[in-house]
Amino acid sequence: MPTRRFSLALTVALAALAIAAFAGNSLLTRAALSGDLISPGGFATIRLFSGAIVLAALCVATRRDWRPTARDLPGGLALAAYTAAFSLAYVWLEAGSGALILFAAVGGTVALASLRTGFTAREMGGLVLAFAGLVWLLLPGADAAPLWPAALMALAGIAWGAYTLLGRSGGEPVGRTGRNFILAAPMMLPLLAIPASGFVSVEGVVLAVLCGAITSAAGYAVWYACLPRLPVIASGSVQLATPAAAALGGLILLGEAASWRLAGASTLILAGIALTLIRARQTGSTTPKA
Repeated sequence: MPTRRFSLALTVALAALAIAAFAGNSLLTRAALSGDLISPGGFATIRLFSGAIVLAALCVATRRDWRPTARDLPGGLALAAYTAAFSLAYVWLEAGSGALILFAAVGGTVALASLRTGFTAREMGGLVLAFAGLVWLLLPGADAAPLWPAALMALAGIAWGAYTLLGRSGGEPVGRTGRNFILAAPMMLPLLAIPASGFVSVEGVVLAVLCGAITSAAGYAVWYACLPRLPVIASGSVQLATPAAAALGGLILLGEAASWRLAGASTLILAGIALTLIRARQTGSTTPKA
């Protein structure tokens, strides 16, 4: 029993670190693109190249394999599709509506995958409860989203859902994440041909490097370490905590006002996530039943 509790505690800790990194990605991307500090193509390209450099150096220092093979191509493609669509969509979308579309698409993608692997009524109820909290948090402040940016953000969510599902197969997380970044980074170069939505400033470059080298590279490696420990449907529900974490970051770092809506929605999201993790604790394994 102590080993099982330790395993669940470690899983929750890893997931919390990953969600903090995801929230950091949102905050850094919004700051760079909404402030017109850098073009979306420039931001996406610098983000992935800086992450690839950091991860490759870490792989070399720790003697992990950083050289991509054909087996890494699906992860690289999913990461590239997510990064490109995410960066382009946030030029036009409000933060609230963008996050709602993104995580709805992620949750839907993972839920569809759960139909194949199996899930319990409790797990599905937890996903629905967490999604209800997300809608409560974001929808009242979200304006109607333009069609094409909304479609781009939905594509980003589907791609990230696929990236999440690919990470469940296990493998050494730092090396695997590094290989994904090395494959995905050159795929961003065509975005530089898109007419810039703003100029490239020093501040924009710094934000892109921070987003790539820290919150993306480190955060995604932690996420890949966490995923094999999670039931399939929990890997979708856990990510619904990201908007709440981003809102909390805005409260602490940007001095935004606290609200009962934030507190209530966050409670629903966390309760829903807990429900999707209960089966893992009761059975002593985080591997879903077939």
